[in-house]
Amino acid sequence: MTIGPSPPGAERADGSPVQIGALVPLTRPGWVEAGRHLLAGLELAVREVNDAGGSAGRPLELVVRDTAADPQKAAAAVDELAGLGVAALAGEYHSVVARAAAARADALGLPFLCSSAVLDTLTEQPTRWVARLAPAQSHGWQIYADHLLGAGHSRIAVAADPSVYWASGTRILRDHLAPRGGTVIELDMRALTPAAVCDELAGNRATALLLLVGHPEPAVPIVKSVRRDRRLAEIMIGAPAGQPEFAGWARSLGGDGAAIPFLRYLPERLGPLGTRVETALRERLAEVPSFVAFEGYDTITVLAEMLRTYGADRARTAGSWPRVAVEGTRGQIRFSRTPGISVWQWAWTPVQVVDRDPAEPDRFRVLHAG
Repeated sequence: MTIGPSPPGAERADGSPVQIGALVPLTRPGWVEAGRHLLAGLELAVREVNDAGGSAGRPLELVVRDTAADPQKAAAAVDELAGLGVAALAGEYHSVVARAAAARADALGLPFLCSSAVLDTLTEQPTRWVARLAPAQSHGWQIYADHLLGAGHSRIAVAADPSVYWASGTRILRDHLAPRGGTVIELDMRALTPAAVCDELAGNRATALLLLVGHPEPAVPIVKSVRRDRRLAEIMIGAPAGQPEFAGWARSLGGDGAAIPFLRYLPERLGPLGTRVETALRERLAEVPSFVAFEGYDTITVLAEMLRTYGADRARTAGSWPRVAVEGTRGQIRFSRTPGISVWQWAWTPVQVVDRDPAEPDRFRVLHAG
């Protein structure tokens, strides 16, 4: 079926708001700091769209629901938002939560533009209803693995919590590193204290430790223990999921939190739109905006253009993913079908491996780009 733009007047012309449901982790055990940045980006973009006249003359209205990193809570929120009549869903940071939301959105026929979650298999089967801005985990984490090899690390320990997301990350690393001579040593954080992690690292002669765990617990205690263990003075700590991106990391660890490479989804240089949005986000957040805030902004930018062009009918919106061509803060956004990915995917947003500068922990250094 060919889906073209809605003719003028085909949608409601009474000026009533077009509602977009927003899924955001705003309370623990969700990553609240990431949720705050995501929401700031979503809200800024909605305000700017409305200041410019809205979408086809109708204002956008964000209907926010806190997922608290709970898949069941997220699924229930999708049901509620669908019942309220939202035109589309946006947001979510946690991959396991986004997977639950995507499954419900697919079942209900509700367009969902996932902002930040990276798990490759957001849905069990290919779906027309879900698209994603963040790069798939397999793409970003392979770039991270290339950085490890380039930095001379071939014996890599992963301190991992039990989770589909962390297990997927471990598998990606092992599959990418093994053919290149790398070894991945798994440390089960259900059974180990931070001090025991240090003993394992020393005994296994690992040269790098990756934190596949939650923040602040147990990530912060692990970093402090490793930094203070003289046996591990030469070990590199890494955090591919991006924990050191946020200001709370620096506040918790100070200098101990520097020189810990992580993945960040920003270009080397922002263009005019990205620079303007960065300034506005910094003012809204009262701190340097993370890449997650840009993801939030870009999500609304894409949905607003789709609604403006194709109208607020859900099926029409879902049918327009492959026709999207929108200038976002980090480049032009287009969606395509990517092998191994079940949703419409922006392939690819810029990917960097970055750390905090030990000489100036509030400054970031780009170590590798892919």
